[in-house]
Amino acid sequence: MAVTPANIAVALGVAAPEPGSVTEQQWAMWISDAEMLIEIRRAELDASAPDQAKVDYVVRESVVAQVKRPDDATQVTVSVDDGSTSRTFQSGSGRVGIREEWWTLLGLRNDTKDAFSIDMIGAASMHLAWCALNFGALYCSCGADIAGVPIYEGADEW
Repeated sequence: MAVTPANIAVALGVAAPEPGSVTEQQWAMWISDAEMLIEIRRAELDASAPDQAKVDYVVRESVVAQVKRPDDATQVTVSVDDGSTSRTFQSGSGRVGIREEWWTLLGLRNDTKDAFSIDMIGAASMHLAWCALNFGALYCSCGADIAGVPIYEGADEW
């Protein structure tokens, strides 16, 4: 089942927008945007397509969040004659966004955005973990560079 503007209206608890109205077109565009973001992430990660029910949930929730917070306006006041009404919006990004927990739900989490990682030893290191080379020295303190295997500093534990 694909998400429709009528599904968005149900999630918001409001009447569905009139067919062809600007609101319906806007919601349909946001639905397409959310689906596009999911497809781009899936292609970047070269992952299989997520379960359709999960995709529908994420699309629906991301569009509902966009409808509730369409832009970064903080307060909108409408005045007619002597009356006025104000509406305060929480700060929004101004575009459809997908939260990290939703990416996790879809199995499309991009974990390559870590700052950095350092592998001090490496998977194929012949040196002992406490060899001076592993701490930036220019020399080997375990003897693996001359014998091919550690011969000093507790080599019998290796």
